[in-house]
Formats: sequence, C-alpha cells, structure tokens
Amino acid sequence: MEWNFQTAEELAAALRAGEVTSAELTDEAIARIERDDEAINAICTPDFDRARAAALGADQARARGEDRPLLGIPVTVKESYNIAGLPTTWGRPQHRDYIPAEDAVQVSRLKAAGAVVLGKTNVPFGLQDIQSFNEIYGTTNNPWDHGRTSGGSSGGSAAALASGFGALSIGSDLAGSLRTPAHFCGVYAHKPTLGLAANRGMVPPLTPALPVDLDLAVVGPMARTARDLTLLLDVMAGPDPLTLGVAHDLTLPPTRHERLCDFRVLVLDEHPLIPTGSAVRAGVNRVADALVDGGARVERHSPLLPDLTEAAVLYTQLLGSGARFPVEMYEQLRTRAAGLSTDDRSLDAARLRGLVFSHRDWIEANSRRELHRHGWRQLFAEFDAVVCPVTPTPAFPHDHNPDPGERRLDIDGVEYPYFDQLVWAGVATMPGLPATAIPAGRSPEGLPVGAQLIGPMFEDRTPLRLAELLERRIGGFQVPK
Repeated sequence: MEWNFQTAEELAAALRAGEVTSAELTDEAIARIERDDEAINAICTPDFDRARAAALGADQARARGEDRPLLGIPVTVKESYNIAGLPTTWGRPQHRDYIPAEDAVQVSRLKAAGAVVLGKTNVPFGLQDIQSFNEIYGTTNNPWDHGRTSGGSSGGSAAALASGFGALSIGSDLAGSLRTPAHFCGVYAHKPTLGLAANRGMVPPLTPALPVDLDLAVVGPMARTARDLTLLLDVMAGPDPLTLGVAHDLTLPPTRHERLCDFRVLVLDEHPLIPTGSAVRAGVNRVADALVDGGARVERHSPLLPDLTEAAVLYTQLLGSGARFPVEMYEQLRTRAAGLSTDDRSLDAARLRGLVFSHRDWIEANSRRELHRHGWRQLFAEFDAVVCPVTPTPAFPHDHNPDPGERRLDIDGVEYPYFDQLVWAGVATMPGLPATAIPAGRSPEGLPVGAQLIGPMFEDRTPLRLAELLERRIGGFQVPK
C-alpha cells in the first residue's frame, strides 16, 4: 500500500492495528524524498539516521503497549526551529554552521507525542519573504509548477506535505507564513490565536531560546486535512512550561457548532487596498456556495467589520516596528521617513514609518489595535467565522530580484507592489485571531487556490471544525499532477 499520502489520522489507526510499522512508514517516506526532492528542494536538512532510530523506538514503545497521539508518524519541521544536532540558519550564510544544543519547545512536544522527525524544511533568508530561497539551500519549487514559488516563509513545509514527504509539519506565521504556502501548495495550515502555542526555540541563530511573548508572530501546524490540523494543534497548544505553564493549564473551548447549517459566516472577497484576482475570488465564492448549500447563514457585508484600510496600515506599521537595524541604517531610515509627505498614506509609507517607530508610537498603535480587537469581539457575537482570501493570487513565478521593493505582483494583468499582498494575512494577524487556510479548488491554469477561515480569539476549534465540514463538501488536498 502507498502510505505517503495517507493522513496522520489514518497512519495512526494503521499503526495501532498493526497493519504497518513506523520503520516501514519512515523508510517509505525517506525513499520518496530521495526520489523526488531533487526537483522540489523542500527538505533542506535531512535527518534520516535519527529518524530511523526514532521509528524503531516508536515500534518498540507500541509493542510495550504505549500509545501517544503521533507515535511513529513521520513529520517535518521548519528550518527556523532549533533541533539539537542540526543547523539552524534561517537561510543566513553567516550562520550556516550554527548548531543549537537544545530542541525548541515544539520539537520537544512533537517527540514527546511520538513523532518521527525526518528533517528540516527550507525557508527564505531571515524568514522575510513570500518565497522560500536562500544562498545556503537554494530554491524550493511549487510541486504543482516548478517555475513558481511554494510560498514563504514556511514554503518548504507546504511543499513537503504536497509532495508526500511526511504526514505533518510545523511552521510559523507573522505575515501569512503558514497560510500563504498552504494556499499556494494546496494543503492546510492553522495560524493559532496569538500566544496559544509556546514559541521558545523558534529563534534566529545565536539568539537565546527564551520564553518571550512575541508580537504578531505565532507557531502552528500544517497538514493535508483539517482533522490532522486539529490533531497537531492539540500537541502544540499550551503555555511555555517555564512561564505561564507553571500555573496554567490550557482548555480550548469546543467548537461553536458541529453542523454546517448552524454556522453564521461573513464572506469577504474584496479589500480596499488591493484587488482580488479572479482565480482567488472564484475559490472564495466556491466556499461561500458550499456554505449556502449546507444551510449556513452567509452574509457579504456587515457594519460590525473593523475598517480594513485602517487595519492594513496598522498591521504594516506594527510589522515593521519589530525590525532591528544598526544605528547608521536606522538614522538613514528616520531621515527617509521624515521626508515623507503627510498625505502619503500608501502601505510603503506605513512600512517605512513603522520601521522607525518610537516606543510612544508603538503604544499608540497598540491602543488602536485594542479598539480593533474589541470590534472583532462584537462581530463574533453575530458571526462564527469570516471567510476571505489568503493572498490575491495563486502561486506566482519565482522572483529573486534582490530589491523586494522593485518586485511586482501581477493581478489579472495589472502590477501592484509586491508586499501589498500581505494585507489579507494581516486581517487575522494584527488582532491576533486564529485563521485556518483550506484548499478551495484550482485556478484555470491548474494551480491550487485557497481561502482562510478566521475565528474568534482562543476559539480555534471553531474555524478548524468549519474547515473539516467544508472539506467534505468542496474536497481538500489533491496530489499534484
């Protein structure tokens, strides 16, 4: 039997039934990587010897009567997570030889759950791109079209899943880095509520692995089905045992509804700052039609929706405010920002202003964010989820122009600034909401198209359940042709 494209849930059942061993699953996954990954370049750091040893250990544990959520299941891990004994480079050539001594907390949780780690997946330089390429490991190609990107920064993980290289993967998301690769490669991803999953050890090379509270950024699961996302989120979720975990246990609320007909959903397919391409709009509408056919209450407009233009500007500023620069570069940026016209309300201007935010500026921006969060609480009193695009287009052709400011995104024949496509990711990221990326069909060119389901804060099970119900109606992952 071909196991590589079976779900984690199916593999777990087969392992429990004795139909297959972890050693067999692991050998089959490694064989597929060795056969197919030269063309995809998703697995940047294989760890096959330790994977085979872990698989043998999983089989021995099962023979002793043990059973854990991921016992014996082959998985991959985004390169940016520390794994003891493997390089953590974030795609930066100067750190190609950096090897951390300890596992990231999420890697520890994977191993404690019994997962078999096959290796690490590729990322862009510094995790700072919507593509995954760097000087150390090269370019990760989209499994559906090798001339196009797999997305970023969790592009290696999405490409690995779409190619059958392991049943699950873990990534991270600051600017759509889980959701965009999932959308581009036709798989599933979940951006958890901000702070839901501990992030310690998902840090740049040489940075101490401390239990810090990140702003905007989260770690989260990727899979080929919605149910597998939930399975992996249950492993990942929970506070850091060094801080809040000392006194707190996590209990996520159940999904608001079990049946599709009980959901109240707001569907958005237009953003005031960037158009939605026809292929993506068709995907969102495919989801909307499935909701209507399933009896859900679907609306296209609501006065409760926080202002998307203000949200995009605020998100862009907060996103830039986390950057660090040498003093000389910072002063140059301050000079450029001071020279901006007060009438310049472009996202490029917001990005530049955010890069030189003072602490006072950030406090003011954060206060405005809290108003948006309250607006979302009011909206989710009337709706259970919001459906919208992940980005305006399917996967675009590789573009390695060293100056991202010169790159352009083609939306139905019209060019737009490259980073403006992030506004849809920011809809959920800025207020810290959970969002599940799901496959929503294919473009006329045969490329995957996705949508995201945004849910109420800390009610992650609600968009995940909705994703599962939609999967039954519109289909889910398909093996690339």
